Amino acid sequence: MKVTLTFDNGPWPGVTDGVLDTLRERDIRSTFFVVGKQLRKARELSVRAASEGHWIGNHTMTHAVPFGDGADPVDEIEGAQALIGDLAHADKWFRPFGRGGVLDDRLLSEAAIGHLRANEYSCVLWNSVPRDWEDPDEWVDRAVADVRSNEWTVVVLHDLPTGAMARLPRFLDALHAIDADVVQDFPDACVPIRRGRIAADLSVLASGT
Repeated sequence: MKVTLTFDNGPWPGVTDGVLDTLRERDIRSTFFVVGKQLRKARELSVRAASEGHWIGNHTMTHAVPFGDGADPVDEIEGAQALIGDLAHADKWFRPFGRGGVLDDRLLSEAAIGHLRANEYSCVLWNSVPRDWEDPDEWVDRAVADVRSNEWTVVVLHDLPTGAMARLPRFLDALHAIDADVVQDFPDACVPIRRGRIAADLSVLASGT
């Protein structure tokens, strides 16, 4: 079984640096989907992440309103991408805001899809949201259960000051114990748009498509 680790909503001083320390100790590479307003405050952490082999992805400028509820794709996507700058991966990884990880027709919009396609972004989704932000002590068991039930799991964690990332070593120990292969790439099933090309049915992710 494969596992891809992703960290959303940072970078956050005092948290992201600890996550990076833990991943470096175990020689694990991941992707950090950064929020533009946070990146503006702590870009040095994303610079460090990129220098240590992690990928930097775009998680919107404000992380406030899903595209399906009216967020402007140009402002939200390009505002963050401009701050990411030369830290961006060649695939231009982008993860939309999903209100607690919900994959429904509010996630994207026709305008957002058009913008991602025209600007050759790769849209990265997920199949495991263990809700670490609201249950910082018990999320590990849910994440491990997801990994056991999928051939390839993309786990969404959050490098935020909730205390949840103190359990990251425990999670990585559990992955090792079940012989999970931690990889950096993403399965096709979680990348419905890759370099601007639609690779999956988007009808469940955007109304009107």
